Amino acid sequence: MLGTVPLDSPARRPAPTRAPQSSQRRGRALHAAVLLVACLLAGVLVYGAPYYRLPMAERVRDPLHAWLRPSGYIGQSAGIVALAIFAFLWLYPLRKRYRWLAWTGSVARWLDVHVSAALLLPVLVAVHAAWRFGGLIGLGFWAMMLVWTSGLVGRYLYARIPRSRNGVELSRDEIAAERKRLLQTIATTTGLDVTAVEESLHADPPPAGLGPAATILRMVRDDLARRRAARRFRRLCASRAGGRGPDARAVARATRLARQEVALSQQARLLGATHDLFRYWHVAHRPFAVLALTAVLVHVIVVVAVGATWLW
Repeated sequence: MLGTVPLDSPARRPAPTRAPQSSQRRGRALHAAVLLVACLLAGVLVYGAPYYRLPMAERVRDPLHAWLRPSGYIGQSAGIVALAIFAFLWLYPLRKRYRWLAWTGSVARWLDVHVSAALLLPVLVAVHAAWRFGGLIGLGFWAMMLVWTSGLVGRYLYARIPRSRNGVELSRDEIAAERKRLLQTIATTTGLDVTAVEESLHADPPPAGLGPAATILRMVRDDLARRRAARRFRRLCASRAGGRGPDARAVARATRLARQEVALSQQARLLGATHDLFRYWHVAHRPFAVLALTAVLVHVIVVVAVGATWLW
């Protein structure tokens, strides 16, 4: 019939979904800013190492004291940058809560930038405190370190939940389909039988009724078991190769896919326990974050009130 478009024509095919270019540019710019701050911090640490090793009584006579003390030009600038990053970190929960902020980037990209920026905070605060953690500076530092450590645990748990590239959690059917695709790709790449590949990557199911501590311990064991499974798979490739098997590049690619398949299998087995543990983590992480924010604000208010700043 005239006027109809074939189903396989370009006009009927759905356009591939791509992240907005502006969002990608913002993500790259934020990562570049984090990298720049990290390089500057490395330079400050190398240049100021002799000063930081001095006792407090001798620091006041050092030429770098005016720059590296907590109220100095570099010391207080590090504190201001740390305060700005800490305030920026509070935007990530807003991105997760409000869908209309999707134009700012995916949740997965926000989490990536969130973690990258948070990794700088301990060093920034330490430079601001001149590596002395007494009084209000110490209160803010240790409260922030508590949140920082909790954030690392949360990032580890987040990575244990299978997700798509845009950060959406996969269903069990989608996990099974992805595992099947990976096994087929590995078999095609190496020339091995799918059943043999699946048997070499098999992971034992965890015991039922795991508590929070046992769940984390099982996750660590799974990380180690994944390495062992990758070694078994490489030995399988070597034993089946003979002299006409896949080349080293194909084996390396297949091994990388094998690790992904084992990870999906392990994550699927622990999915319920991981969700429970993640909920417990949320309950603990939020009070830690509020405590750190309160300590930081008290510190800033006191510093401004007593005029211990070079800004004014």
